[in-house]
Amino acid sequence: MPASPSTARAINDRLALQLLQQEGPLTAGQLKQLTGLSRPTVADLVERLTDAGLIEVAGESGEQRRGPNAKLYGIVAERAHLAALDVRTEGVAVLVSDLLGRVLAEASVPIDDHSGTGPAVEQAVNLVERAVKEAGADRLHTVGIGAPGLIDPVGGELRDSSGLPEWHRSLMAALQEKFPEARVGVENETNLAALAEQRDGAARDRDTFVLLWLGLGIGAAVVLDGTLRRGVSGGAGEIGFMPVPGTAGLPSATDCDGGFHSVAGAAAVTALAAEHGMTARPAGPEPYAAALVREAVRRSASGSDPAAEGFLDALADRVVLGAAAVVSVLDPGCLVLAGEIGRAGADALADRVQHRLARMSPLATEVRPSTLGGGAVLRGALLTARDRAQDDLFAPPER
Repeated sequence: MPASPSTARAINDRLALQLLQQEGPLTAGQLKQLTGLSRPTVADLVERLTDAGLIEVAGESGEQRRGPNAKLYGIVAERAHLAALDVRTEGVAVLVSDLLGRVLAEASVPIDDHSGTGPAVEQAVNLVERAVKEAGADRLHTVGIGAPGLIDPVGGELRDSSGLPEWHRSLMAALQEKFPEARVGVENETNLAALAEQRDGAARDRDTFVLLWLGLGIGAAVVLDGTLRRGVSGGAGEIGFMPVPGTAGLPSATDCDGGFHSVAGAAAVTALAAEHGMTARPAGPEPYAAALVREAVRRSASGSDPAAEGFLDALADRVVLGAAAVVSVLDPGCLVLAGEIGRAGADALADRVQHRLARMSPLATEVRPSTLGGGAVLRGALLTARDRAQDDLFAPPER
């Protein structure tokens, strides 16, 4: 059935806004060319979007022609301000952006392991308040939070998980109370890292891939046919609990010791490095295990350091246990190694894992290191917040 006039207008408006988001300011003539719409239709939508406060004149084109230059129209970036948070066991990082995702302020604060729930939440909320003030925003439209643990796919709440601080679960409600007009949402940190790698990082050319998070904890994010898969209970990718060879026992419903976490988590990697005589000096707040892997990569670059080579080979032998299981079930064609240890291993670890996978599995799989560094979770939280805000602001009035 043909679309009604109001539906057609909504579709045209959304298309124009998406183009302005992707391309930056455009003239009415450029919008006509890119959308394929008629000149009168483009003129109507420009007037409609301007009246709605969504776009504004952002300058003039530099085209040399008779008469005045054409006006350039751009999205009103200040129409909404967004906050993105990366919540870890040891602290919080935050950034505040405009509707186009341009970062206006960012900050972080460490939170002591022994801080009570109330003081920890207060520290985190105060950090966000300061960043909002620094950004010059009077309020927030959307807040995106990345945190470890299970997220209820129905209600969107962070579920109670063993080993995670209680203040994590209290932070979302505290932020909603402090910014009552904002839409506050939380997502698993590994899932957000995968969304960021899909949009801007190592998986930009892949509709299907799995991100393996190798850090203090172990996890995975599954993207199939361009869509993030969370599972019925939000637990898709909890591979730290996956039984693998080489452990002294089996994991339980409340403890991943005995699972893949026991052979590839930070504590296990640190112990493995000690077996090979590796030491390192951490750079900043990174886990010691990541510093060890980074140092091994540096020392092995010359090809004449048996200890570093042996450590990286043994680490790849462990990582491939989980990687092979994921590949055999999902056949994603691509694995991205992320998290502090995955990033530290860079191409040296990714190449070793890919080589071992090729021997273990008939399914061709490319293994790539993360390209977004330590900001992948924040980037994913910002992208998610921006998408939610634009879905709300760009929606037709009838909806």
